[in-house]
Amino acid sequence: MEPIITALLLTLAAGAATGLGGALILFRKKLGSDFLAGALGLSAGVMIFISLAELYPEAQAAIPEDAGNGSVLVVLAFFLGMGIITLIDFLIPEYENPHEASGLTLDSRNAATEMIRQSEHEGRNALKKLGIMSALAIAIHNFPEGMATFIGTLNDPRMGTGITFAIAVHNIPEGIAVAIPIFYATRSKAKALMYATLSGLTEPAGAAICYGLTALFGIQIQGGGAAFPLILSAVAGIMVYISLDELLPTAEKYGKHHIAIAGVVSGMAIMAVSLLLL
Repeated sequence: MEPIITALLLTLAAGAATGLGGALILFRKKLGSDFLAGALGLSAGVMIFISLAELYPEAQAAIPEDAGNGSVLVVLAFFLGMGIITLIDFLIPEYENPHEASGLTLDSRNAATEMIRQSEHEGRNALKKLGIMSALAIAIHNFPEGMATFIGTLNDPRMGTGITFAIAVHNIPEGIAVAIPIFYATRSKAKALMYATLSGLTEPAGAAICYGLTALFGIQIQGGGAAFPLILSAVAGIMVYISLDELLPTAEKYGKHHIAIAGVVSGMAIMAVSLLLL
């Protein structure tokens, strides 16, 4: 039971970072764009390295000897993981998708401040809708991310720590995307922080649901079991997609190209060294 509690706590920490993002902005702690670009790039490097150097090879190695088409199924599971996140993005309108939002401070130009400039009175309802839709979109995204963090931690606590860090940094801009429009619409820091925090709590909820469903149907999510390599491979696909579709584009948007790439390489190097030493 202890590994499960540890996995749930790490998933909770990753989800709570959305609230941290909201708090940083609402209390005017300005984040340097180059710093955030480097941090997001580092997160992408961590997630890509873990996925391709650890999770996917381990999934292939865990295929039972009597599974004739096991290798093919593992490959399909990898792209199925990507497909799940792609479907979620497709179902969320681009304008209200938090991964399309920008702006690091309440004074910057972003969807929320543009609405205020257009009409102080008429824009408030639209702003509130933008914030709520952003919160819902983030909540939907966080379900599979929570499952990935939970399964990765159960598989290897060292790996889980790296995934938690990467997801947490990734969640900070999402908290910003929720907090800014809610604050402008309500002028309430408490409400803005509440929405930002609640949007991240679906991450541990996703982990808990994952654990409940696997326990209910007797699916083995730790070593062994026919479904184990498929789950690991799907998690790898989810994390690679998050890195390529969310982390890297956001890093490029917030800072210089070479800073983002330096972050990616640094993240890969950190994980490579930590896996060799621990």
